[in-house]
Amino acid sequence: MKKPFDLDKMLALIAKAIAPFPKAAMFELKERGYKSMFEQLMACLISIRTLDEVSIPVSERLFTKARTPQQLLKLSVSELAELLHGTQYPGQKAQTMLAIAETAIEKYNGDLPADFKALTDLKGVGPKCANLTLGVAAGMQAISVDVHVHRVVNRWGFVSTNNPEKTLFELEQKVPQEKWTDINRLLMPFGKHICTGNLPHCSTCPVLDYCEQVGVGKHR
Repeated sequence: MKKPFDLDKMLALIAKAIAPFPKAAMFELKERGYKSMFEQLMACLISIRTLDEVSIPVSERLFTKARTPQQLLKLSVSELAELLHGTQYPGQKAQTMLAIAETAIEKYNGDLPADFKALTDLKGVGPKCANLTLGVAAGMQAISVDVHVHRVVNRWGFVSTNNPEKTLFELEQKVPQEKWTDINRLLMPFGKHICTGNLPHCSTCPVLDYCEQVGVGKHR
């Protein structure tokens, strides 16, 4: 018999459990001083389909050359793609970043607004990156759903959805707004290191008593 679902208690337990592990990439980069809207958005684009272990050094390599739209536009597509080496689709990401830098200057005088619609109107920026940028850079309450968050909350039985977009909608209905940014900050490393895709660490999981273990066959 599982305990009644208690998100506050679960997030508190998870926070303690993930303390030994690295922070999610964008939260780590903010602590290292890369906290502007533009820097955080560029870091999120870098992170798409790329492990944090790669995203963080690639982001820092980029930021040694360009931390603003003006500085980024001094680079050619090939120069930028070379800086993005190691991430997935560096050439495509380079073109996307340069287009965003142009829009930032032409439309917003170089300062991207802390606005979900404005960010998602930028080509190549989806809800995940928009919300994560708003949460980390602007301190706004926003839920970002990556593969880890999507898997964890469905495994708990907290939601029952088949894609991250639907998970985002469901979480916005169920999670108190003051906890929105905590969802990615805590559940991303939790899903990466404890509630893993294959063979999750159920035997040592701090929230096993609350988890329905939906879809879990074998575990550690």
